[in-house]
Amino acid sequence: MGRTDIEKVQVIRLLLVDDHTVLRAGLRSLLNAEDDMEVIGEAESGQQAVDMAHAMQPDVVLMDVTMPGMSGVEATCRIKEADPEIHILALTMHDDASYLRDILGAGGAGYVLKEAAGDELLSAIRAVYQGGTFLHPSHTKALLEDIVDRNKDVGEPADEKQARYESLSEREAQVFKLVALGYRNSEIAEMLHLSVKTVETYKARLMQKLGLRSRAALVRYALELGILEDEVA
Repeated sequence: MGRTDIEKVQVIRLLLVDDHTVLRAGLRSLLNAEDDMEVIGEAESGQQAVDMAHAMQPDVVLMDVTMPGMSGVEATCRIKEADPEIHILALTMHDDASYLRDILGAGGAGYVLKEAAGDELLSAIRAVYQGGTFLHPSHTKALLEDIVDRNKDVGEPADEKQARYESLSEREAQVFKLVALGYRNSEIAEMLHLSVKTVETYKARLMQKLGLRSRAALVRYALELGILEDEVA
């Protein structure tokens, strides 16, 4: 007697959200090659992601964090408010605790770097589909370091912060402000007519002088001293 009750594979229905067409095509090929995954839709903006998630009810949304217009963080928040059962996994190029904290705070269930997309991404999708959370060990370490920085800032006298800032060289102070404003190392290098490696050296040196471990902590430091007020007014 032959087998009549073959177990059916539970297919994870996926919505891809990224403003880069080539990346979406690569992800679609990777995911559709898995027996238990199917890409049911693709969005190229945060607003489109919100609309498609509501209409298609995917199991898991792969969400880019930074996109023109509505960010992935805001889109995640809106999707989770409307459909709490949809699982959202951030897929981003930014290896930064501030992005990780933002996406988790918005209701995301995990965070995978685009450069690590592959077996790690497949594992992450399956983990969040089952109701779990996926964090790479390096991301967990970065998140804990950011928490330490936030706690360390509490109660520190403003004059001590100012004194440490004033200990920076003129070039370090320039790099500090540009990093706080959100510019990438390559953009800062072009603006200051330096090599990317030199910018990275200045950045590492000023972070050490100020006792900071993350970009998020650097931004808070700048805001608390009022250094960016003229820039964001």
